[in-house]
Amino acid sequence: MSNDSPHDGLHFSRRGFLQSAAAAAAVTHLPAMAAEEKMATTPIPAAPAQRVVLQVNGKPHTLSIEPRVTLLDALREYAGLSGSKKGCDRGQCGACTVLVNGRRINSCLTLAIAHEGDSITTIEGVANGSELAPIQAAFIEHDAFQCGYCTPGQICSAIACVDELRAGTASAVSPDVRVKPALSDDEIRERMSGNLCRCGAYPNIVIAIRSIAATPG
Repeated sequence: MSNDSPHDGLHFSRRGFLQSAAAAAAVTHLPAMAAEEKMATTPIPAAPAQRVVLQVNGKPHTLSIEPRVTLLDALREYAGLSGSKKGCDRGQCGACTVLVNGRRINSCLTLAIAHEGDSITTIEGVANGSELAPIQAAFIEHDAFQCGYCTPGQICSAIACVDELRAGTASAVSPDVRVKPALSDDEIRERMSGNLCRCGAYPNIVIAIRSIAATPG
C-alpha cells in the first residue's frame, strides 16, 4: 500500500493561491468592464425637439426643447430666466424651487414638458414690477441672506410656507393635525427644511418669514 499523497508533486503557497484567484476574478470582470466602457463612450441620441408653451410669471414662453429637458434647464437655458439656481441638481438643496399652481416644487426634478398649461412663478415674477413683494422686503430688512445664491429658492419656498401657515395646513411638527398650527419657529423651520443655506442665514430667514406670516392679508 503506497503512502504517497495525491497532492505529491504539487506545491501550493498562499501567495500563489491569491495571485491565481485575483487573475481569475480579473478575467471574469473584463467583459463587464468592456460593456461599461462601451456604454460610457456611446453617445445617447437626442430626442426630437418638441414645441412646449410654458406659462411663466403670467406670460407664455414658446420653447422648442427635447422632451427630457428639466423645468429648471428650460427656464434658465431656453426661457432666459436665470433667477432659479442650479445647486445640487438632484432635489436636495432647494436652490431651484419655483411655484407651480401655487405649490413649490424642485424644478430640477421635473420635466418641462409635464408643466404645459400650468401657472409657473419664478423669482422674477414675485415682485410687482419695481415694487418688491413683502417677503422680499422682509428678507432685506432682516438680513436673511449672505451670498444670495440660495435666496431665489428660499423666497419662493417662503411664499408657499406662509400660504400653508395661513391656510392652517399641518406639518410634520404640528402637535395636532386637526387644529390650525400655531405660528412658531419650529413650524417655519420644518416647512423650510428643504432649502439649504451654505452661509447659515437660517435664524434671520426664520425671522423674516415669521414677520410676514404674522401680518394679516
